[in-house]
Amino acid sequence: MSSDQIMPHPSSGGSEGIFRKDRDPSSRQYRPVHSLPDVCPKEPTGEATRGLCEGPSVVADQHRWTVYNSKVNLPAALNDPRLAKRESDFFTKSWGLDFAETEVMPSFYLPNITKEHFGPYLQETAQREKIHERCKNICPNKDELDAVSSITNNHDKSRTELEQVPKIFMKPDFALDDPTTFNAVLPWSHFNSAGRKSSRDMASSRLLQEKLSHYLDVVEVSIARQISLRSEAFFHAMSSQHELQDRLTETARAVAVLRGRTAAIERIMCEGPLRALRQALTRSNCARLHNKLKLMAAVHQSQPTVQLLLSTSEFVGALELIATTKEVLQQELQGIHSFRHLGSQLCEMEKLIDKMMVEDFSMYSRSDLSRSLEDDGQVMEKDRLESLVFGLLRQRKLDFLDIYSDEMILAAKSIVTQSVVDSVSQIEEIDTDIVTKLADQMRLMTFPQWFELLKSVFENFILFLKRIKATLSVVRNVVLEALDSNQKSRLLERAAAGGLAEAPGTPLNQGEAELAYLTHEGLFISDALNDAQLHLGAGGGQEQSSTVGPRQALSRLDGCGSDSASGTTESSSSREHAFQPGGAAGISEDMMPSDLELGRVANNIQELLYTASDVSHDRCVKVLMARAKDGSLERLSSAEFVFLSQAVEGFVKDTEELCCRRSVSLRGALQSQANRFVHRFHEERKTKLSLLLDNERWKQAEVPAEFQDLVNSIADGRITLPERKPQGTEERKPSDYLHIDGQKYAVVGTVLLLIRIFLEYCQCVNDIPSISTDMLTRLSDLLKHFNSRSCQLVLGAGALQVVGLKTITTKNLALASRCLQLVVHYIPVIRAHFETKLTPKQYSVLRHFDHITKDYSDHIAEISAKLVSIMDSMFEKVLSKYEVKAPMPSACFRNVCKQMAKMHEALYELLPEEQAQMLFLRINASLKIHLKRQLARLGVHHDGGPQHGLVTVDVAFYTENVQSLRTLEKLDLNMAEIWEQKR
Repeated sequence: MSSDQIMPHPSSGGSEGIFRKDRDPSSRQYRPVHSLPDVCPKEPTGEATRGLCEGPSVVADQHRWTVYNSKVNLPAALNDPRLAKRESDFFTKSWGLDFAETEVMPSFYLPNITKEHFGPYLQETAQREKIHERCKNICPNKDELDAVSSITNNHDKSRTELEQVPKIFMKPDFALDDPTTFNAVLPWSHFNSAGRKSSRDMASSRLLQEKLSHYLDVVEVSIARQISLRSEAFFHAMSSQHELQDRLTETARAVAVLRGRTAAIERIMCEGPLRALRQALTRSNCARLHNKLKLMAAVHQSQPTVQLLLSTSEFVGALELIATTKEVLQQELQGIHSFRHLGSQLCEMEKLIDKMMVEDFSMYSRSDLSRSLEDDGQVMEKDRLESLVFGLLRQRKLDFLDIYSDEMILAAKSIVTQSVVDSVSQIEEIDTDIVTKLADQMRLMTFPQWFELLKSVFENFILFLKRIKATLSVVRNVVLEALDSNQKSRLLERAAAGGLAEAPGTPLNQGEAELAYLTHEGLFISDALNDAQLHLGAGGGQEQSSTVGPRQALSRLDGCGSDSASGTTESSSSREHAFQPGGAAGISEDMMPSDLELGRVANNIQELLYTASDVSHDRCVKVLMARAKDGSLERLSSAEFVFLSQAVEGFVKDTEELCCRRSVSLRGALQSQANRFVHRFHEERKTKLSLLLDNERWKQAEVPAEFQDLVNSIADGRITLPERKPQGTEERKPSDYLHIDGQKYAVVGTVLLLIRIFLEYCQCVNDIPSISTDMLTRLSDLLKHFNSRSCQLVLGAGALQVVGLKTITTKNLALASRCLQLVVHYIPVIRAHFETKLTPKQYSVLRHFDHITKDYSDHIAEISAKLVSIMDSMFEKVLSKYEVKAPMPSACFRNVCKQMAKMHEALYELLPEEQAQMLFLRINASLKIHLKRQLARLGVHHDGGPQHGLVTVDVAFYTENVQSLRTLEKLDLNMAEIWEQKR
């Protein structure tokens, strides 16, 4: 094909410049084309008609391959899944992948046509194409328009014709016998009323007749049209009706034949067997009646059996029999006239059993708690207790623990009374005929006797609590057993409801149920499995009995009534049977308390044990307060009070371990007595210290060897009073000083006793830790009292009147300062000891030691200032008379050196070297001030003159004398400061 055939040429006659194809067929050669027939051909004409005629014939060419045998469509060829790229054409399906991959050489005869060649043509036709598309959207398709218009026209025509008929004819209540309707259809007003028939009336009537005929025709045509539309269904219904009538006739004939045959079969084959079945049913009813009469006989014997069980205290068995009998009466013997009063009688018996169980439990509690404490710790009549508890639980008498609590309180009172009576009976000094009250008898005892009584009470209450705990453990086990029984029953019910229950011979599910039941008690899994296997092995023959009904249970209980009367039936066996999910207890599961109620009972059991602990402590408090009423406990020695405190603490710890309860009443009473003891303890030592201070002459005392050992033990970390050594040991000579940490302390006798006193405080805190804060406050008060009183006696010169001293010497002052320094040395030791006894929340009270340390330091500083002021007043008096003249050294400086030597002699053996040097430096500074002032008054200057030389001689004499004193050799006096600096 040449390029002239592809490219459009402009038409010669067109004025619009549109490119058109050349339509001259003679100028081109075409290949014959076999086109496919159109699926929906549009009126083919011309060449299209010939193309259709030249296509393959479906009938003539059915045995040879034509284009109709082609099974490949273009989308399937283009979407070949074997191709990696979907752009490949359909030739690759037949010719392979290489065809698409092969590059086709361009033809040398065809030009390279691009989109730009069609650009001018598209620009020219773009506007017309838009107009054409818009017209297509506006104007609908001809076929669609014709179809819609034909349907619409027919419908509109039919509706228009029906609308010509008046609406009155279409009403459902149309009736000509109604005058209004008749007048509306036949308007007689248009006719002559005179009865004459005019031509006009005849024309009107004719017109009305024609109109009604027209209406009739319209309606008939519409009906005919509707019938024609539904004619096929109508005729089908008519034919079906005839066929149905034929079939009904045949069916009636067949039913008559069947009835005849059925009557023959009934006469020949059924009457005899039915008679046999009736006789078998009659026999079965007679057997049921016989069994019912036997059951009535068993029920009739239930009341005597219950009485026999009650005579042997078999409350659980009696309750089971009553519950089973009531169940039988309600289920199988309901409506029997002879048993109409038996239900109410059984209810009355059940109420009587409730009262009997409560009374029996009260008697058991009283006898258990009042028996001798020296008996073994075994629970008294354990089976009886378990039976009573289970019966009370079964009857929902959940307040039985209140009965036990009341009996427990009475028993606790009797324990104290009996202990006092036993102790008083062994003391001849107390006449019980004269002194009748127990409290008065206890106050007449000596402390050792009363202390032995208190320990005996403690021991009795420990045994009492052990017995209560053992009894409550049995009660708690019964409650937990009932709770586990409920849970096991629910577990089996769920397994049965969920289709998990298997045959009696399968041990899997039963073993799982036993495992769930046993592991609730806290057993190991291996033990639970072993117990489950034992239960299954022993219960193989009991499967049948576990599913018995109330009738069999009643018969079994009634059969064992005589055994119960003879005592062969054990309460534990009946209780175990009642716990079985399928046993007699399973019949009245609603009688047992719920899990929530059983849980509350278990909690109440634990609370009852707590109450027992509190009651025991309260009774011990009574014993303690009876002794303390006259203040005898306050007058105890510290050792005796420590013994009392240790005994109480031991009892409290034992009860806490036994009952898991921290009772506070006894500790509170002991704390109250401890506060009173601390007050008396402190007042005694404060009074003793005051007496010692008032009699102290403030002279250096000898230090006995025991006090040196005491401070050595403190240095080793033992903040306690040492044990007294036997008198046979050799006595050591006392020392002049107290040696502590390499220092020598010259002390008075009061300070030695003060050290022992505060060690007594520390020892008391060790023995009674609960009074640590109170004791710390009292010790702080004692140390403050020593500080203030010593200040009054020494610095305030109170010792002159109290003791009768002539004067307060420098030696007294130095000795007081050294004693205060010794106390300051031990304050951190005391603080550290108390800190170990306090809780972190109580550390704030340690600030008292900081205040005391500051007060003591201020007091020591005041004593040092007092020593300096003594020398300062002497310097002022002596140096005010100083004159610079021969002979040298002057008498004034000789007197100063003499006083300095006396001061040194008084302080040398009392103060340590560092303190002595600091003190003499301050004294020397005071001397320099007064000497400088006197030289300025005399007009002596540092000018090298004669007077300057004389003063230099005196100063040299003074310096030589001071530095000749011991420990003052290296003292820098710096005497050049006495001269005023020249400006």
